[in-house]
Amino acid sequence: MIEKLKDKFDITFIKFILVGIVNTLVGTAVMFLAYNLFHLSYWISSAANYVIGSICSYFLNKYFTFQNKDRSPVIIIKFIINITICYLIAYGGAQKLILLLLSDFSKQWQDNIAMICGMGLFVILNYFGQRFFAFKKKD
Repeated sequence: MIEKLKDKFDITFIKFILVGIVNTLVGTAVMFLAYNLFHLSYWISSAANYVIGSICSYFLNKYFTFQNKDRSPVIIIKFIINITICYLIAYGGAQKLILLLLSDFSKQWQDNIAMICGMGLFVILNYFGQRFFAFKKKD
């Protein structure tokens, strides 16, 4: 069991985290500025984060992290499907959970905390989705 987990969290995972740090810095700034400065909605602000971050993520993860040489447009479609599903699960789930747990907090606090929780959940889901679906190595 431990050996199987080690296979999943290898140098590829470390590269994914490094790419994620770059994406997170840029995307998080966009998301919180959109929500707190421009007063855009929770969904528009968090989506802006992932539109911008996903473009960067696609190229860095495809070529640097997973070293995928596939030129098929199918890979882009798989990447978009993965990002979309991970985003909806992570942010939808985080928002519902935080609304339930922090019902006494203001909406702004709830949304900001939900966005942070959604980011964490997104990273985990997205790693597995990219590694084993979007950029899966052909046997």
